[in-house]
Amino acid sequence: MIAYINNKKVEFGPGKTILEVAKENNIFIPTLCAMTEIDHTPGTCRVCVVEVKRKNDDKPMIVTSCNTPIEEGMQIFTRSKVIRETQRTQVSLLLADHDHECSTCVRHGDCELQDISKFVGLQENPFHIDKNIRKREFDNSSPSIIRDMNKCIRCLRCIKICREIQTTDVLIFAKKGIKAQITPREVFQIADSNCINCGQCTLVCPVGALAERDDTEEVIQYLYDPDIVTIFEVAPAVRVALGEEFGMPAGSIVTGKIITALKQIGADYVMDTNFAADLVIMEEGTELLHRLKNNGKLPLFTSCSPGWINYIEKNYPQLIPHLSTVKSPQQCFGAIAKSYFAKQNNIPPEKIKVISIMPCTAKKDEAKNTKFLKNDIYDVDVVLTTRELAKLLKKEQIWLPSLEDSDYDNPILSKHSGAAVLFGTTGGVAEAATRTLYKLVTGKELPKIEMHQMRGVSNIKEAEIDFGKDFGKIKICIAHGIKAIKKVIEEVAAGKSPYTFIEFMACPGGCVGGGGQPKSKKNYRKYWYSRQQAIYNIDMNSPIKQSHNNPEIKKLYEEFLKEPLSEVSHYYLHTYYQNRKKEYSKSIKQIWEEISS
Repeated sequence: MIAYINNKKVEFGPGKTILEVAKENNIFIPTLCAMTEIDHTPGTCRVCVVEVKRKNDDKPMIVTSCNTPIEEGMQIFTRSKVIRETQRTQVSLLLADHDHECSTCVRHGDCELQDISKFVGLQENPFHIDKNIRKREFDNSSPSIIRDMNKCIRCLRCIKICREIQTTDVLIFAKKGIKAQITPREVFQIADSNCINCGQCTLVCPVGALAERDDTEEVIQYLYDPDIVTIFEVAPAVRVALGEEFGMPAGSIVTGKIITALKQIGADYVMDTNFAADLVIMEEGTELLHRLKNNGKLPLFTSCSPGWINYIEKNYPQLIPHLSTVKSPQQCFGAIAKSYFAKQNNIPPEKIKVISIMPCTAKKDEAKNTKFLKNDIYDVDVVLTTRELAKLLKKEQIWLPSLEDSDYDNPILSKHSGAAVLFGTTGGVAEAATRTLYKLVTGKELPKIEMHQMRGVSNIKEAEIDFGKDFGKIKICIAHGIKAIKKVIEEVAAGKSPYTFIEFMACPGGCVGGGGQPKSKKNYRKYWYSRQQAIYNIDMNSPIKQSHNNPEIKKLYEEFLKEPLSEVSHYYLHTYYQNRKKEYSKSIKQIWEEISS
Protein backbone atom coordinates (compact mmCIF):
# COMPACT_ATOMS: atom_id res chain seq x y z
CA MET A 1 0.00 0.00 0.00
CA ILE A 2 1.08 3.58 -0.69
CA ALA A 3 0.61 6.91 1.10
CA TYR A 4 2.40 10.28 1.00
CA ILE A 5 4.29 12.02 3.82
CA ASN A 6 5.31 15.58 2.99
CA ASN A 7 4.65 14.67 -0.67
CA LYS A 8 7.09 11.75 -0.43
CA LYS A 9 5.68 8.38 -1.52
CA VAL A 10 5.93 5.75 1.22
CA GLU A 11 5.01 2.09 1.20
CA PHE A 12 3.55 0.32 4.21
CA GLY A 13 1.94 -2.90 5.36
CA PRO A 14 -1.29 -3.46 7.29
CA GLY A 15 -1.70 -2.38 10.90
CA LYS A 16 0.88 0.42 10.81
CA THR A 17 0.45 3.85 12.39
CA ILE A 18 1.52 7.11 10.76
CA LEU A 19 4.34 7.47 13.32
CA GLU A 20 5.69 3.98 12.63
CA VAL A 21 5.77 4.50 8.87
CA ALA A 22 7.39 7.93 9.29
CA LYS A 23 10.16 6.38 11.42
CA GLU A 24 10.71 3.64 8.85
CA ASN A 25 11.25 6.35 6.23
CA ASN A 26 13.51 8.55 8.42
CA ILE A 27 10.88 11.29 8.69
CA PHE A 28 11.02 12.88 12.14
CA ILE A 29 7.81 13.46 14.09
CA PRO A 30 8.38 14.71 17.66
CA THR A 31 6.98 12.70 20.55
CA LEU A 32 7.48 12.55 24.30
CA CYS A 33 5.61 9.36 25.12
CA ALA A 34 6.42 6.93 22.30
CA MET A 35 9.64 4.95 22.63
CA THR A 36 10.89 1.91 20.73
CA GLU A 37 10.60 -1.34 22.74
CA ILE A 38 7.91 0.10 25.03
CA ASP A 39 4.20 -0.29 24.33
CA HIS A 40 3.35 3.30 25.26
CA THR A 41 -0.09 4.74 25.99
CA PRO A 42 -1.06 6.31 22.63
CA GLY A 43 -1.84 10.01 22.42
CA THR A 44 -0.54 10.84 25.88
CA CYS A 45 1.77 13.78 25.12
CA ARG A 46 -0.10 14.93 21.97
CA VAL A 47 3.08 16.42 20.53
CA CYS A 48 3.14 14.00 17.58
CA VAL A 49 0.27 15.73 15.77
CA VAL A 50 0.18 15.74 11.95
CA GLU A 51 -2.21 17.06 9.32
CA VAL A 52 -3.87 14.43 7.14
CA LYS A 53 -6.07 14.31 4.05
CA ARG A 54 -7.74 10.98 3.41
CA LYS A 55 -8.31 9.58 -0.05
CA ASN A 56 -11.41 11.12 -1.66
CA ASP A 57 -11.67 13.66 1.20
CA ASP A 58 -10.36 17.19 0.69
CA LYS A 59 -10.98 18.29 4.28
CA PRO A 60 -7.73 18.19 6.30
CA MET A 61 -7.72 16.88 9.86
CA ILE A 62 -5.25 17.15 12.75
CA VAL A 63 -4.55 13.79 14.38
CA THR A 64 -1.99 12.25 16.72
CA SER A 65 0.31 10.13 14.57
CA CYS A 66 1.13 7.49 17.20
CA ASN A 67 -2.41 6.06 17.31
CA THR A 68 -3.77 6.90 13.85
CA PRO A 69 -3.55 4.06 11.31
CA ILE A 70 -2.02 5.07 8.00
CA GLU A 71 -4.34 4.51 5.04
CA GLU A 72 -4.02 3.88 1.33
CA GLY A 73 -3.66 7.17 -0.55
CA MET A 74 -3.47 9.25 2.64
CA GLN A 75 -1.59 12.56 2.41
CA ILE A 76 0.26 13.46 5.60
CA PHE A 77 1.97 16.75 6.47
CA THR A 78 4.27 16.90 9.49
CA ARG A 79 5.51 20.52 9.28
CA SER A 80 2.64 22.56 7.85
CA LYS A 81 1.94 25.95 9.42
CA VAL A 82 -1.06 24.72 11.38
CA ILE A 83 0.91 21.73 12.70
CA ARG A 84 3.82 23.88 13.83
CA GLU A 85 1.42 26.18 15.67
CA THR A 86 -0.42 23.25 17.23
CA GLN A 87 2.84 21.67 18.40
CA ARG A 88 4.03 24.96 19.87
CA THR A 89 0.78 25.32 21.80
CA GLN A 90 0.99 21.79 23.15
CA VAL A 91 4.64 22.16 24.21
CA SER A 92 3.80 25.53 25.79
CA LEU A 93 1.11 23.85 27.90
CA LEU A 94 3.55 21.16 29.00
CA LEU A 95 6.15 23.76 29.95
CA ALA A 96 3.59 25.85 31.84
CA ASP A 97 3.02 22.89 34.13
CA HIS A 98 6.72 22.09 34.48
CA ASP A 99 9.47 23.19 36.88
CA HIS A 100 11.55 25.80 35.04
CA GLU A 101 14.71 25.43 37.15
CA CYS A 102 16.50 23.83 34.20
CA SER A 103 20.02 24.82 35.21
CA THR A 104 19.82 22.72 38.39
CA CYS A 105 18.12 19.73 36.77
CA VAL A 106 20.01 16.45 36.35
CA ARG A 107 18.78 16.29 32.74
CA HIS A 108 19.81 19.83 31.76
CA GLY A 109 21.26 19.68 28.25
CA ASP A 110 20.02 16.11 27.82
CA CYS A 111 16.29 16.70 28.16
CA GLU A 112 13.74 15.59 25.58
CA LEU A 113 11.37 18.41 26.52
CA GLN A 114 14.15 20.93 25.85
CA ASP A 115 14.90 19.21 22.54
CA ILE A 116 11.30 19.39 21.38
CA SER A 117 10.92 23.00 22.55
CA LYS A 118 13.78 23.86 20.22
CA PHE A 119 12.34 21.73 17.41
CA VAL A 120 8.93 23.45 17.45
CA GLY A 121 10.62 26.86 17.55
CA LEU A 122 9.24 28.01 20.90
CA GLN A 123 10.33 31.61 21.59
CA GLU A 124 8.22 32.39 24.65
CA ASN A 125 5.57 30.70 26.74
CA PRO A 126 2.19 32.48 26.96
CA PHE A 127 0.95 30.10 29.66
CA HIS A 128 1.93 29.93 33.31
CA ILE A 129 0.74 28.00 36.35
CA ASP A 130 1.81 29.23 39.77
CA LYS A 131 4.09 26.55 41.23
CA ASN A 132 2.80 27.36 44.73
CA ILE A 133 -0.65 26.28 43.60
CA ARG A 134 0.63 23.20 41.79
CA LYS A 135 3.07 21.90 44.43
CA ARG A 136 3.56 18.22 43.67
CA GLU A 137 5.65 15.69 45.59
CA PHE A 138 9.43 15.73 45.85
CA ASP A 139 10.64 12.36 47.12
CA ASN A 140 14.31 11.89 48.04
CA SER A 141 13.73 9.03 50.46
CA SER A 142 15.58 6.47 48.31
CA PRO A 143 19.40 6.32 48.24
CA SER A 144 19.12 5.47 44.54
CA ILE A 145 16.31 7.37 42.83
CA ILE A 146 14.91 10.89 43.17
CA ARG A 147 11.23 11.42 42.29
CA ASP A 148 10.40 15.06 41.50
CA MET A 149 6.82 15.33 40.30
CA ASN A 150 7.16 19.06 39.64
CA LYS A 151 9.12 18.02 36.54
CA CYS A 152 6.80 15.24 35.43
CA ILE A 153 5.03 15.64 32.07
CA ARG A 154 2.88 12.51 32.67
CA CYS A 155 4.05 10.66 29.55
CA LEU A 156 3.53 7.37 31.48
CA ARG A 157 6.74 5.77 30.16
CA CYS A 158 7.84 4.96 33.72
CA ILE A 159 4.58 3.19 34.51
CA LYS A 160 4.80 1.20 31.30
CA ILE A 161 8.34 -0.03 31.92
CA CYS A 162 7.70 -0.77 35.60
CA ARG A 163 4.43 -2.59 34.89
CA GLU A 164 5.05 -4.31 31.56
CA ILE A 165 8.83 -4.69 31.09
CA GLN A 166 9.87 -5.28 34.71
CA THR A 167 6.39 -6.29 35.98
CA THR A 168 7.23 -4.94 39.43
CA ASP A 169 4.21 -2.63 39.02
CA VAL A 170 5.32 -0.18 41.69
CA LEU A 171 4.28 3.08 40.01
CA ILE A 172 0.72 4.31 39.45
CA PHE A 173 -0.97 7.46 38.15
CA ALA A 174 -2.71 9.23 41.02
CA LYS A 175 -4.59 12.39 41.99
CA LYS A 176 -6.59 14.58 39.66
CA GLY A 177 -6.36 17.75 37.61
CA ILE A 178 -3.45 20.04 38.30
CA LYS A 179 -2.09 17.74 41.04
CA ALA A 180 -2.06 14.57 38.92
CA GLN A 181 1.25 12.71 39.31
CA ILE A 182 3.11 9.41 39.36
CA THR A 183 3.43 7.85 42.79
CA PRO A 184 4.40 4.50 44.38
CA ARG A 185 1.46 2.12 44.52
CA GLU A 186 1.08 1.25 48.19
CA VAL A 187 2.80 4.12 49.97
CA PHE A 188 3.88 7.73 49.62
CA GLN A 189 7.66 7.35 49.30
CA ILE A 190 9.85 5.15 47.11
CA ALA A 191 11.89 3.99 50.10
CA ASP A 192 8.77 2.48 51.68
CA SER A 193 7.52 0.82 48.51
CA ASN A 194 8.27 -2.45 46.72
CA CYS A 195 10.63 -0.59 44.38
CA ILE A 196 13.79 -2.64 43.78
CA ASN A 197 15.85 0.42 42.73
CA CYS A 198 16.66 -1.08 39.32
CA GLY A 199 16.42 2.42 37.79
CA GLN A 200 14.84 1.30 34.52
CA CYS A 201 12.32 4.12 34.99
CA THR A 202 15.17 6.65 35.00
CA LEU A 203 16.34 5.31 31.63
CA VAL A 204 13.04 6.17 29.95
CA CYS A 205 11.97 9.36 31.77
CA PRO A 206 12.25 12.12 29.12
CA VAL A 207 12.79 14.84 31.72
CA GLY A 208 14.19 14.94 35.27
CA ALA A 209 11.14 13.63 37.11
CA LEU A 210 12.79 10.28 37.83
CA ALA A 211 16.57 10.31 38.04
CA GLU A 212 19.49 8.78 39.88
CA ARG A 213 20.54 10.47 43.10
CA ASP A 214 23.45 12.75 42.24
CA ASP A 215 26.44 11.97 44.49
CA THR A 216 29.12 13.73 42.43
CA GLU A 217 29.57 16.54 44.98
CA GLU A 218 30.39 14.04 47.73
CA VAL A 219 33.08 12.52 45.49
CA ILE A 220 34.58 15.95 44.79
CA GLN A 221 34.69 16.61 48.53
CA TYR A 222 36.66 13.39 49.09
CA LEU A 223 39.02 14.12 46.20
CA TYR A 224 40.04 17.45 47.66
CA ASP A 225 40.38 16.30 51.27
CA PRO A 226 44.13 15.73 51.95
CA ASP A 227 43.36 13.36 54.85
CA ILE A 228 41.39 10.95 52.67
CA VAL A 229 42.75 8.24 50.37
CA THR A 230 40.39 7.70 47.46
CA ILE A 231 40.18 4.32 45.73
CA PHE A 232 38.02 4.10 42.63
CA GLU A 233 36.69 0.78 41.35
CA VAL A 234 35.26 0.53 37.83
CA ALA A 235 32.69 -2.10 36.82
CA PRO A 236 33.02 -4.03 33.53
CA ALA A 237 29.87 -2.62 31.86
CA VAL A 238 31.00 0.98 32.47
CA ARG A 239 34.04 0.68 30.19
CA VAL A 240 31.91 -0.31 27.18
CA ALA A 241 29.25 2.39 27.67
CA LEU A 242 30.83 5.59 29.03
CA GLY A 243 32.12 6.62 25.59
CA GLU A 244 28.54 7.12 24.39
CA GLU A 245 28.22 10.12 26.71
CA PHE A 246 31.08 11.73 24.76
CA GLY A 247 29.86 10.94 21.25
CA MET A 248 31.94 7.79 20.81
CA PRO A 249 30.43 4.74 19.05
CA ALA A 250 28.43 2.36 21.23
CA GLY A 251 30.64 -0.44 22.50
CA SER A 252 33.83 1.63 22.48
CA ILE A 253 36.19 0.15 25.07
CA VAL A 254 37.51 3.09 27.11
CA THR A 255 39.12 1.35 30.09
CA GLY A 256 42.48 3.13 29.80
CA LYS A 257 40.85 6.52 29.22
CA ILE A 258 38.72 6.12 32.36
CA ILE A 259 41.87 5.49 34.40
CA THR A 260 43.54 8.60 32.94
CA ALA A 261 40.44 10.71 33.59
CA LEU A 262 40.08 9.60 37.22
CA LYS A 263 43.76 10.25 37.87
CA GLN A 264 43.39 13.72 36.37
CA ILE A 265 40.59 14.63 38.78
CA GLY A 266 42.70 13.53 41.74
CA ALA A 267 42.05 9.84 42.41
CA ASP A 268 44.75 8.30 44.61
CA TYR A 269 44.17 4.79 43.26
CA VAL A 270 42.17 3.48 40.30
CA MET A 271 41.35 -0.22 40.49
CA ASP A 272 39.10 -2.74 38.74
CA THR A 273 35.90 -4.33 40.04
CA ASN A 274 36.79 -7.27 37.79
CA PHE A 275 39.36 -8.38 40.34
CA ALA A 276 36.54 -8.77 42.85
CA ALA A 277 34.42 -10.55 40.21
CA ASP A 278 37.14 -13.21 40.02
CA LEU A 279 37.01 -13.40 43.80
CA VAL A 280 33.23 -13.87 43.74
CA ILE A 281 33.59 -16.73 41.26
CA MET A 282 36.06 -18.50 43.53
CA GLU A 283 33.71 -18.23 46.50
CA GLU A 284 30.48 -18.89 44.60
CA GLY A 285 31.90 -21.81 42.61
CA THR A 286 33.18 -23.42 45.79
CA GLU A 287 29.85 -22.77 47.49
CA LEU A 288 27.99 -24.53 44.66
CA LEU A 289 30.39 -27.49 44.84
CA HIS A 290 29.88 -27.64 48.62
CA ARG A 291 26.08 -27.71 48.17
CA LEU A 292 26.33 -30.41 45.50
CA LYS A 293 28.46 -32.61 47.74
CA ASN A 294 26.43 -32.06 50.91
CA ASN A 295 22.85 -32.03 49.60
CA GLY A 296 22.59 -28.29 50.15
CA LYS A 297 19.72 -26.12 48.97
CA LEU A 298 19.53 -26.11 45.18
CA PRO A 299 19.25 -24.50 42.72
CA LEU A 300 21.84 -21.98 43.85
CA PHE A 301 20.89 -18.40 42.94
CA THR A 302 23.53 -15.78 42.09
CA SER A 303 23.76 -12.78 44.40
CA CYS A 304 25.65 -10.08 42.49
CA SER A 305 22.63 -8.05 41.27
CA PRO A 306 21.32 -5.84 44.10
CA GLY A 307 18.06 -5.14 42.27
CA TRP A 308 17.47 -8.90 42.15
CA ILE A 309 18.32 -9.20 45.85
CA ASN A 310 15.79 -6.47 46.63
CA TYR A 311 13.21 -8.33 44.56
CA ILE A 312 13.60 -11.70 46.27
CA GLU A 313 13.73 -10.19 49.77
CA LYS A 314 10.54 -8.21 49.11
CA ASN A 315 8.60 -10.82 47.12
CA TYR A 316 9.94 -14.34 47.66
CA PRO A 317 11.63 -14.36 51.09
CA GLN A 318 10.82 -18.07 51.45
CA LEU A 319 13.40 -18.73 48.72
CA ILE A 320 16.25 -16.82 50.41
CA PRO A 321 18.03 -20.10 51.38
CA HIS A 322 18.68 -20.62 47.64
CA LEU A 323 20.77 -17.44 47.44
CA SER A 324 24.54 -17.57 47.38
CA THR A 325 25.86 -15.88 50.51
CA VAL A 326 28.71 -14.25 48.56
CA LYS A 327 28.60 -10.46 48.41
CA SER A 328 28.51 -8.70 45.07
CA PRO A 329 31.84 -7.81 43.41
CA GLN A 330 31.32 -4.16 44.41
CA GLN A 331 31.10 -5.04 48.10
CA CYS A 332 33.86 -7.65 47.99
CA PHE A 333 36.14 -5.05 46.44
CA GLY A 334 35.43 -2.56 49.23
CA ALA A 335 35.94 -5.17 51.94
CA ILE A 336 39.35 -6.22 50.57
CA ALA A 337 40.40 -2.61 49.89
CA LYS A 338 39.80 -1.67 53.53
CA SER A 339 41.45 -4.77 54.97
CA TYR A 340 44.13 -6.50 52.92
CA PHE A 341 45.04 -3.56 50.67
CA ALA A 342 44.97 -1.11 53.58
CA LYS A 343 47.34 -3.30 55.58
CA GLN A 344 49.68 -3.86 52.60
CA ASN A 345 49.99 -0.09 52.13
CA ASN A 346 49.90 1.00 55.80
CA ILE A 347 46.73 3.05 55.34
CA PRO A 348 44.23 3.26 58.23
CA PRO A 349 40.92 1.81 56.91
CA GLU A 350 38.98 4.79 58.27
CA LYS A 351 40.96 7.08 55.96
CA ILE A 352 40.03 5.12 52.82
CA LYS A 353 37.00 6.10 50.76
CA VAL A 354 35.99 3.55 48.13
CA ILE A 355 34.17 5.16 45.21
CA SER A 356 32.43 2.71 42.96
CA ILE A 357 31.63 3.46 39.29
CA MET A 358 28.68 1.27 38.36
CA PRO A 359 26.12 0.83 35.56
CA CYS A 360 23.46 0.38 38.23
CA THR A 361 21.30 2.61 40.43
CA ALA A 362 20.55 -0.25 42.85
CA LYS A 363 24.27 -0.33 43.74
CA LYS A 364 23.70 2.97 45.58
CA ASP A 365 21.08 1.28 47.72
CA GLU A 366 23.33 -1.73 48.25
CA ALA A 367 26.31 0.35 49.41
CA LYS A 368 24.21 2.09 52.08
CA ASN A 369 22.85 -1.15 53.52
CA THR A 370 23.95 -1.39 57.16
CA LYS A 371 24.76 -5.09 56.81
CA PHE A 372 27.87 -3.91 54.93
CA LEU A 373 28.95 -1.78 57.90
CA LYS A 374 31.77 -3.12 60.07
CA ASN A 375 33.34 -1.12 62.91
CA ASP A 376 31.46 1.97 61.66
CA ILE A 377 33.10 1.60 58.22
CA TYR A 378 31.12 0.79 55.07
CA ASP A 379 32.65 -1.47 52.44
CA VAL A 380 31.83 1.14 49.76
CA ASP A 381 31.35 4.83 50.51
CA VAL A 382 29.90 6.31 47.32
CA VAL A 383 28.48 4.90 44.11
CA LEU A 384 28.41 6.89 40.89
CA THR A 385 26.51 5.62 37.87
CA THR A 386 28.01 5.71 34.38
CA ARG A 387 25.92 8.83 33.71
CA GLU A 388 27.20 10.51 36.88
CA LEU A 389 30.82 9.79 35.99
CA ALA A 390 30.25 11.45 32.61
CA LYS A 391 28.69 14.42 34.38
CA LEU A 392 31.63 14.66 36.80
CA LEU A 393 34.23 14.54 34.04
CA LYS A 394 32.42 17.19 32.01
CA LYS A 395 32.15 19.35 35.11
CA GLU A 396 35.94 19.08 35.47
CA GLN A 397 36.37 19.97 31.75
CA ILE A 398 37.74 16.54 30.86
CA TRP A 399 36.86 15.27 27.39
CA LEU A 400 37.22 11.49 27.41
CA PRO A 401 37.96 10.84 23.69
CA SER A 402 40.99 13.14 23.77
CA LEU A 403 42.74 11.24 26.59
CA GLU A 404 45.61 8.79 26.28
CA ASP A 405 45.19 5.35 27.84
CA SER A 406 46.70 4.54 31.23
CA ASP A 407 47.17 1.34 33.21
CA TYR A 408 45.81 0.53 36.66
CA ASP A 409 47.98 1.54 39.59
CA ASN A 410 48.54 -1.86 41.12
CA PRO A 411 47.84 -5.51 40.21
CA ILE A 412 46.29 -5.94 43.66
CA LEU A 413 42.57 -5.27 43.14
CA SER A 414 43.13 -4.75 39.42
CA LYS A 415 44.44 -7.85 37.63
CA HIS A 416 41.57 -9.94 36.32
CA SER A 417 40.51 -12.69 33.96
CA GLY A 418 38.32 -12.52 30.89
CA ALA A 419 35.70 -14.42 32.88
CA ALA A 420 35.39 -11.48 35.27
CA VAL A 421 34.59 -9.06 32.43
CA LEU A 422 31.64 -11.26 31.47
CA PHE A 423 29.87 -10.10 34.65
CA GLY A 424 28.98 -7.03 32.58
CA THR A 425 26.29 -8.81 30.54
CA THR A 426 23.51 -11.32 31.00
CA GLY A 427 24.84 -14.87 31.12
CA GLY A 428 28.32 -13.72 32.05
CA VAL A 429 28.26 -14.77 35.69
CA ALA A 430 27.01 -18.24 34.78
CA GLU A 431 29.66 -18.62 32.10
CA ALA A 432 32.44 -17.43 34.39
CA ALA A 433 31.25 -19.68 37.21
CA THR A 434 31.06 -22.70 34.90
CA ARG A 435 34.67 -22.25 33.79
CA THR A 436 35.87 -22.43 37.40
CA LEU A 437 33.36 -25.01 38.69
CA TYR A 438 34.43 -27.42 35.93
CA LYS A 439 38.02 -27.11 37.12
CA LEU A 440 37.01 -27.61 40.77
CA VAL A 441 34.98 -30.72 39.93
CA THR A 442 37.12 -32.44 37.28
CA GLY A 443 40.58 -31.02 37.93
CA LYS A 444 40.74 -30.07 34.25
CA GLU A 445 40.09 -26.89 32.31
CA LEU A 446 36.82 -26.66 30.44
CA PRO A 447 37.66 -27.65 26.82
CA LYS A 448 35.46 -24.99 25.25
CA ILE A 449 35.36 -21.89 27.39
CA GLU A 450 33.12 -19.72 25.19
CA MET A 451 29.64 -21.03 25.93
CA HIS A 452 27.38 -19.56 23.26
CA GLN A 453 24.26 -21.11 24.74
CA MET A 454 24.70 -18.69 27.66
CA ARG A 455 25.24 -15.66 25.41
CA GLY A 456 22.92 -13.26 23.61
CA VAL A 457 19.94 -11.28 24.90
CA SER A 458 17.16 -13.89 25.09
CA ASN A 459 15.27 -13.28 28.33
CA ILE A 460 15.64 -16.88 29.49
CA LYS A 461 18.58 -19.03 28.42
CA GLU A 462 19.50 -22.61 29.30
CA ALA A 463 22.69 -24.61 29.19
CA GLU A 464 23.65 -28.16 30.10
CA ILE A 465 27.24 -28.93 31.05
CA ASP A 466 28.66 -32.41 31.61
CA PHE A 467 30.71 -32.37 34.83
CA GLY A 468 31.84 -35.96 34.55
CA LYS A 469 31.13 -39.07 36.60
CA ASP A 470 30.69 -37.34 39.97
CA PHE A 471 27.82 -35.03 39.05
CA GLY A 472 26.93 -35.79 35.45
CA LYS A 473 25.07 -33.20 33.41
CA ILE A 474 24.10 -30.04 35.28
CA LYS A 475 21.42 -27.70 34.01
CA ILE A 476 22.05 -23.97 34.24
CA CYS A 477 19.54 -21.16 33.69
CA ILE A 478 20.01 -17.45 32.98
CA ALA A 479 17.15 -14.99 33.43
CA HIS A 480 17.39 -11.21 33.10
CA GLY A 481 14.70 -8.62 33.68
CA ILE A 482 12.12 -9.14 36.41
CA LYS A 483 9.45 -10.36 33.99
CA ALA A 484 11.66 -13.33 33.03
CA ILE A 485 12.88 -13.80 36.59
CA LYS A 486 9.31 -14.11 37.85
CA LYS A 487 8.63 -16.98 35.44
CA VAL A 488 11.74 -18.91 36.49
CA ILE A 489 11.40 -18.26 40.20
CA GLU A 490 7.77 -19.39 40.25
CA GLU A 491 8.99 -22.79 39.01
CA VAL A 492 11.44 -22.94 41.92
CA ALA A 493 8.73 -21.91 44.39
CA ALA A 494 6.51 -24.70 43.03
CA GLY A 495 9.31 -27.26 43.37
CA LYS A 496 9.40 -27.85 39.60
CA SER A 497 12.75 -26.31 38.66
CA PRO A 498 15.14 -28.64 36.77
CA TYR A 499 18.15 -26.37 37.34
CA THR A 500 21.17 -26.61 39.62
CA PHE A 501 22.45 -23.06 39.16
CA ILE A 502 20.51 -19.94 38.14
CA GLU A 503 21.91 -16.54 37.24
CA PHE A 504 19.44 -13.73 37.91
CA MET A 505 19.97 -10.11 36.77
CA ALA A 506 17.33 -7.51 37.62
CA CYS A 507 17.99 -5.29 34.61
CA PRO A 508 17.02 -6.43 31.11
CA GLY A 509 20.28 -7.19 29.33
CA GLY A 510 22.14 -7.45 32.61
CA CYS A 511 24.62 -4.69 33.48
CA VAL A 512 24.97 -3.49 29.88
CA GLY A 513 21.32 -2.40 30.21
CA GLY A 514 21.66 -1.19 33.79
CA GLY A 515 19.58 1.67 35.15
CA GLY A 516 22.64 3.90 35.48
CA GLN A 517 23.87 3.49 31.91
CA PRO A 518 23.73 6.22 29.21
CA LYS A 519 20.21 6.91 28.00
CA SER A 520 18.97 6.57 24.46
CA LYS A 521 16.18 9.05 23.92
CA LYS A 522 14.06 7.11 21.47
CA ASN A 523 15.15 3.47 21.57
CA TYR A 524 15.19 1.82 24.98
CA ARG A 525 17.50 -1.07 23.98
CA LYS A 526 19.45 0.63 21.21
CA TYR A 527 23.01 -0.01 22.42
CA TRP A 528 22.73 -3.30 24.34
CA TYR A 529 24.10 -5.46 21.54
CA SER A 530 27.13 -3.24 20.87
CA ARG A 531 28.02 -3.10 24.56
CA GLN A 532 27.61 -6.86 24.91
CA GLN A 533 29.83 -7.60 21.91
CA ALA A 534 32.51 -5.35 23.38
CA ILE A 535 32.35 -7.37 26.62
CA TYR A 536 32.84 -10.59 24.65
CA ASN A 537 35.77 -9.02 22.77
CA ILE A 538 37.54 -8.10 26.02
CA ASP A 539 37.15 -11.67 27.23
CA MET A 540 38.38 -13.07 23.93
CA ASN A 541 41.53 -10.93 24.05
CA SER A 542 42.30 -11.52 27.73
CA PRO A 543 45.45 -13.59 28.38
CA ILE A 544 43.82 -15.15 31.47
CA LYS A 545 40.43 -16.75 30.77
CA GLN A 546 39.44 -18.25 34.12
CA SER A 547 39.08 -16.70 37.57
CA HIS A 548 41.04 -19.48 39.28
CA ASN A 549 44.06 -18.74 37.05
CA ASN A 550 44.35 -15.10 38.16
CA PRO A 551 47.75 -14.98 39.97
CA GLU A 552 46.70 -12.08 42.19
CA ILE A 553 43.63 -14.04 43.35
CA LYS A 554 45.92 -16.97 44.23
CA LYS A 555 48.20 -14.59 46.12
CA LEU A 556 45.28 -13.08 48.03
CA TYR A 557 44.20 -16.50 49.25
CA GLU A 558 47.74 -17.50 50.17
CA GLU A 559 48.47 -14.33 52.12
CA PHE A 560 45.09 -13.40 53.58
CA LEU A 561 41.93 -15.41 52.88
CA LYS A 562 43.53 -18.89 53.17
CA GLU A 563 40.94 -20.67 50.97
CA PRO A 564 37.43 -20.19 49.57
CA LEU A 565 34.71 -20.47 52.25
CA SER A 566 37.31 -20.15 55.01
CA GLU A 567 36.47 -18.36 58.24
CA VAL A 568 38.36 -15.28 57.00
CA SER A 569 36.62 -15.22 53.63
CA HIS A 570 33.24 -15.63 55.30
CA TYR A 571 33.95 -12.62 57.48
CA TYR A 572 34.92 -10.33 54.61
CA LEU A 573 33.18 -11.72 51.53
CA HIS A 574 29.89 -13.24 52.64
CA THR A 575 26.61 -11.75 53.84
CA TYR A 576 23.05 -12.57 54.90
CA TYR A 577 19.56 -11.68 53.66
CA GLN A 578 16.35 -10.53 55.26
CA ASN A 579 12.63 -11.01 54.83
CA ARG A 580 11.41 -7.57 53.74
CA LYS A 581 8.00 -8.59 52.44
CA LYS A 582 5.42 -6.10 53.64
CA GLU A 583 1.92 -6.86 54.77
CA TYR A 584 -0.18 -3.74 54.39
CA SER A 585 -2.83 -3.12 57.00
CA LYS A 586 -4.95 -1.05 54.63
CA SER A 587 -6.85 -2.35 51.66
CA ILE A 588 -5.82 -1.30 48.14
CA LYS A 589 -9.08 0.66 47.95
CA GLN A 590 -8.23 2.65 51.11
CA ILE A 591 -4.70 3.35 49.89
CA TRP A 592 -5.99 4.47 46.50
CA GLU A 593 -8.50 6.84 48.10
CA GLU A 594 -5.76 8.41 50.25
CA ILE A 595 -3.35 8.82 47.34
CA SER A 596 -6.04 10.20 45.03
CA SER A 597 -7.42 12.75 47.49
